Amino acid sequence: MKNLFFSLLVCVAGQAAFSQAPHRVIYHLYISDTVVNYTGRLRHAIAVNGSLPGPTLTFTEGDTAVIYVHNNMMMATSVHWHGLIVPNRYDGVSYLTSPPIGPMQTYVATFPIVQNGTYWYHSHTMLQEQVGLYGAIVIHKRVATEALAKTAGAEKEYTVLLSDWTDERPYEVQRSLHYATDWYAIRKGSVQDYAAAIRQGYFKSKLTNEWKRMLPMDVSDVAYDRFLVNGRPGDTEPQFHAGDRVRLRIINGSSSTYFWLRYGGGKMTVVASDGKDVVPVEVDRMIIGVSETYDVVVTIPVSPDHNAAGSYEFQATAEDRTGSASLWLGEGPAHGLPRLPALNYFEGMKMMNGMMRMNGDLNNMNMAMSNQVMDMNTVMYPEAGAGVTLNYGMLRSPVKTTLPDSPVKVLHFNLTGNMNRYVWTINNKAVSETDRILIRKGENVRIILYNGTMMRHPMHLHGHFFRVLNGQGDYAPLKEVVDIMPMETDTLEFAATESGDWFFHCHILYHMMSGMGRIFHYVDSPPDSAMALRKVYADDREIRPMARVGLESNGSDGEAMLADTRYRLETEWRLGTDDVKGYESESHFGRYLGKMQYWLPYVGWDFRYRRSNETEKNLFGQTDTKNHRNVMCAGIQYTLPLLLVIDWRVDMKGNLRLQLGREDVPVTSRLRFTFMVNTDKEYMAGLRYILTKYIGLSTHYDSDMGFGAGVTLNY
Repeated sequence: MKNLFFSLLVCVAGQAAFSQAPHRVIYHLYISDTVVNYTGRLRHAIAVNGSLPGPTLTFTEGDTAVIYVHNNMMMATSVHWHGLIVPNRYDGVSYLTSPPIGPMQTYVATFPIVQNGTYWYHSHTMLQEQVGLYGAIVIHKRVATEALAKTAGAEKEYTVLLSDWTDERPYEVQRSLHYATDWYAIRKGSVQDYAAAIRQGYFKSKLTNEWKRMLPMDVSDVAYDRFLVNGRPGDTEPQFHAGDRVRLRIINGSSSTYFWLRYGGGKMTVVASDGKDVVPVEVDRMIIGVSETYDVVVTIPVSPDHNAAGSYEFQATAEDRTGSASLWLGEGPAHGLPRLPALNYFEGMKMMNGMMRMNGDLNNMNMAMSNQVMDMNTVMYPEAGAGVTLNYGMLRSPVKTTLPDSPVKVLHFNLTGNMNRYVWTINNKAVSETDRILIRKGENVRIILYNGTMMRHPMHLHGHFFRVLNGQGDYAPLKEVVDIMPMETDTLEFAATESGDWFFHCHILYHMMSGMGRIFHYVDSPPDSAMALRKVYADDREIRPMARVGLESNGSDGEAMLADTRYRLETEWRLGTDDVKGYESESHFGRYLGKMQYWLPYVGWDFRYRRSNETEKNLFGQTDTKNHRNVMCAGIQYTLPLLLVIDWRVDMKGNLRLQLGREDVPVTSRLRFTFMVNTDKEYMAGLRYILTKYIGLSTHYDSDMGFGAGVTLNY
């Protein structure tokens, strides 16, 4: 009997080995424009093979991938194979590593599959990933003959691709973020206005927050309309049964959303991170950073009478608690999870006040924080401490991951930026403001990464896996994305084994487009063309327009602006309803200075006309006229505590002016107060009630124009 069983096993093993033989796996991906309806409104999206997300690409380790990408759009595109070790020319970053795929063109990527695990693909061109150009990649291990006996007990599996969706065009989202609109906070209920601060007993915290020149606390920049699992708000999979062990291959393919993951059927066992196996660890909940992947094993519970236990919810909740997406495993009575409670933003603000210095730097408070072990944001999470929460310190590789004994190149990266102008950089420089970082094949590269901002950042390295030094010694886990929280210092190291250029960047896509990244360049690789680098640098050099127009009974006032990361061109105007009130305009061109960009030196032009012969003296005793002024000027603006802006200038006639003001003081969730006063004896105060992102009701009194009421339009 034993001989018969052994013969059958050998036969099965032979068949399996034959079926598992490496082969060419061919896919055709057709990228096209489409429309979707997640909210009752039709919106533009990008589909791959007619679906959002695109099809899952499945391989076995050792295969050769042959992927035809057909661009059926009227704009260029690209595909990056996120987490895959591929030849540099196939990495898919437009211009940097791969040529963009032009309209109606076909691109073929052919590369060996040298790994296994859970990965994904997405566009690396403009803002295309945000509207649907992404999909999953699953690479199975090659089954060894000696392991066949274990396969009968192997778990089933299912791929879970999480994403976020907004009905706004991604360009409008990006433009709005750079002008610090608080419309998203209004939608999410996270404004943290003065009325709410007084009502909830946090007036001192609110005052301290603004004294330190900070905007309100938030954990997510954008108010999303839907959160999706595999392209749907909910996904039901009844094919799983009581007692089944299911490997969930979870991918966070969102634009900027972190997700809390929980399972209604019990604990989750984490078995892989970013495609690499880890020693299994049981947790009750975990957060998955943008672009990370995790494999977790869950079990469908068995009821006491051994009948079908029902359908159990696997819930992915946005970190800001504005929504969730759910996967239901099994069939029968639903066993759901309670919704996570709202965040306590004022407690987060209070925490942030203690962490931030007046100059915008974080106060490390002598804490050695790393690897998510101490999450300072738990003060906002009412359910914190309930059960075991995954952190990087728990991840351990089942095999040694030590690097070769080679020379070590040490790099210190300080993640920098500010929410006031939505600028995100490394060492206070955007990608376009730095040279590429030169590394040599054969050396080890160690990155000491410090997060000096108030937001967490998922930093992704193309083309390499790095060790996260987390106290596990020789068994430090391998990853290609590290989620680093505020005030943390994480150390990464990787062996430089490739050639060419490789991108290292924050995978919150709006942070990446703002400039939070670096380019590693292998010495002795072919040089890049100057045009290609200019195309890469164009992302964070983008010039963004903004306008605000008040239409009120006493005339019109407003401003229009063009700005990028460092420079600003602005025109403001006041138009009276008659010649007595007149009209005036000031235009300034300046450059922001400093890490927090508190300083703005500028040059400009001041033009005014009013039908009047009066002259007046300013507070410095200088005589000037308002009936016709046409002068050049130079000055400097500085952001003071309480977010007040002081403006000191001199014109070409030698006249001085000192001005103090502030826009949009949050009185209530939607009511804003604005004021201005200067040494020319001009003053203004007004209120604006926000109706929509682009429209508000407004009223104000101007010393020159008088009282008016009407509407304000914003762009």
